[in-house]
Amino acid sequence: MLGASVRCWVCSLGALLIAAPLASAEPAMWVIRDHDSTVYLVGTVHALRPEMLWSSKKITQAVGESTELWLELADPDNAAAAAPLMQKYGIDAGKPLSKKLNFDQKVKLAQVAEQYGLPIATLEPLKPWVVAVMLTVLQVQKAGYDPKAGVDHLLKAQAEKEGDKVQGLETMEEQLSFFADISDRDQVAFLDQALEDAEEGVALLDRMAKAWSEGDNDTLAEIFAAEMQKEAPELYKKLIVERNVRWSEQVEKILSGSGVHQVAVGAGHLVGPDRLQVQLAKRGIKAEPF
Repeated sequence: MLGASVRCWVCSLGALLIAAPLASAEPAMWVIRDHDSTVYLVGTVHALRPEMLWSSKKITQAVGESTELWLELADPDNAAAAAPLMQKYGIDAGKPLSKKLNFDQKVKLAQVAEQYGLPIATLEPLKPWVVAVMLTVLQVQKAGYDPKAGVDHLLKAQAEKEGDKVQGLETMEEQLSFFADISDRDQVAFLDQALEDAEEGVALLDRMAKAWSEGDNDTLAEIFAAEMQKEAPELYKKLIVERNVRWSEQVEKILSGSGVHQVAVGAGHLVGPDRLQVQLAKRGIKAEPF
């Protein structure tokens, strides 16, 4: 389950998918209001089949009212910016990947790499988290899902069309460094789960997407928070707790101004005991269901 838990953050690299939601259900949203500001909070998923249709009156309303959109990254598709950062944070020249894996993991990696046409030698200098991300992206792409059809991409496109300002809660370097700072043990656990997922298909991702589309926060909390907190507390602290704390500070600054804003982050950040709403509450800011 660990691999599923981190998919919310791999999503900026194009690794999360969504199935078509039921017409009668909508993703969960929250709203924060003070005397001169409104902030809509929406959890996102980041890729879907181009032919899939989904809609949400609440999201449409938030998009229409907002004049500023905050995403995890303002420009997640900037490959030119990502390349040198991947070189900086994704390479371990001193210890080849094979030295970090046990025999069974190496056998499984060789099998999956062959399945996707990846020369095993090209993976040797990469850190385990990079290989895990690569396999996750390849799995999703093979299933026909496209990040350009994801919720974040659509929200950004609509915001730009309306002339709204698009901003990022963090930089691409910050986001990649979160993975690089994870212990080798947790990185290998992430890779091990990605290898398992490659064999199992997209059933778990479909479950995540269905829960999101129906506003099923209990299931999302189980997938994104409970298992991750139990199996990889270091990963959970870095990717969930610490980021939510920083984001709560940024939302507080947004509220110190005025106007209507939309904050769209990975769905895993808005569920579980350390969700963004809890961190906001510690600052005296109440996020109510919308």
